Amino acid sequence: MITPRTKQKRQLCTNNSLRGLAMSEKKQSVEEVMQKIDQLLDVLKDISQDLADISKALKTARAVSPAPVTAPAQIPVPTPTGQEGGSAKEVRALFPKELEEMLFFEDQDEYIIIKPRRFLGSENFAKIASIVRGAGGEYVSAGRDSHFKISKEAR
Repeated sequence: MITPRTKQKRQLCTNNSLRGLAMSEKKQSVEEVMQKIDQLLDVLKDISQDLADISKALKTARAVSPAPVTAPAQIPVPTPTGQEGGSAKEVRALFPKELEEMLFFEDQDEYIIIKPRRFLGSENFAKIASIVRGAGGEYVSAGRDSHFKISKEAR
């Protein structure tokens, strides 16, 4: 969003600064120095306005974009069979009550899938990851579909 006027002022300022360096042996008058300062202030004002315009555009674009990944929706995913199998109950028992309430357990063919019901935060995530690794499982990073999984054979 840099306007042609801003480009012209920046070029003028650069040219004057370079000319001032070339004429450094000559003593500049107070008027010339004040004129250069005024030019610099004009350029800085234009840059500031351009930055404000860009900031507004980014905020508008962010408001239109989907919700951030760090705050997933709290929609539980239904199990394919409609009920938890015995293995999912065993895995659920590995977690303390406060962590268990944050998670959804899904019994699939070869794995027990564990998905967060809400944002876990780094501390809870680390606790859950430790329990899952201890049970022979792993974390699968897949954006909004990220989850933990534990092989039924590992159980």
